[in-house]
Amino acid sequence: MLSQSPDGDRAARGRKTNRKIPAHYIQKMVFKLNGQQVAVADTGSGVSRRPLIAVRLKGVRTGDTISVNWTDNMSESGSAHTTIA
Repeated sequence: MLSQSPDGDRAARGRKTNRKIPAHYIQKMVFKLNGQQVAVADTGSGVSRRPLIAVRLKGVRTGDTISVNWTDNMSESGSAHTTIA
């Protein structure tokens, strides 16, 4: 399952204005299997712009739902989920 990361570059500057663009990054990701929390990733500005985070789960069966919720440093949040086929 892939989730989108915020698009803000860390310590970047605007091309036209040369003003500093505020950092925008995911701070916390919570992974759930069928609604039960199975893993948490506390991240920060040192994580790449397009991170790939893997979580290995045991006992997953067809029909189970895996979800991830995330919050960023600007108090925005998002989520994604998938059902195992």
